[in-house]
Amino acid sequence: MKRGSLKRWAALIKGELLTVFYAVRDREAPWPARLVALAVAAYALSPIDLIPDFIPLLGWLDDLVLVPAGFWLVLKLMPAPVMARAQARAAVQRDRLPRILRLAAAGLALWLLTLIGLLVWWLG
Repeated sequence: MKRGSLKRWAALIKGELLTVFYAVRDREAPWPARLVALAVAAYALSPIDLIPDFIPLLGWLDDLVLVPAGFWLVLKLMPAPVMARAQARAAVQRDRLPRILRLAAAGLALWLLTLIGLLVWWLG
């Protein structure tokens, strides 16, 4: 895959992430789609992987395959009216992340800083 096409693919995923966020929170979103979205988010954020990341290439391969595949499945399970409402809402909110996503990013940053601090303390 060329570098330019990889960047376009990453931008597409980033753009659709906000749409999926709003679609999953819609009252008419089916439960299977919500559960798949929750499982994909949990897997993507979890430090536990099917294949540990320290195994060269294979460790990242599960993340590069399972997360986009789960994301695609969520998009396919969502009804068209739910996706249309979510896309409209995401288009209005493109420049600003929802509060819960900002809190999640802050929590992840705090977790990483704590992990780095413990590592420095342990090595020092």
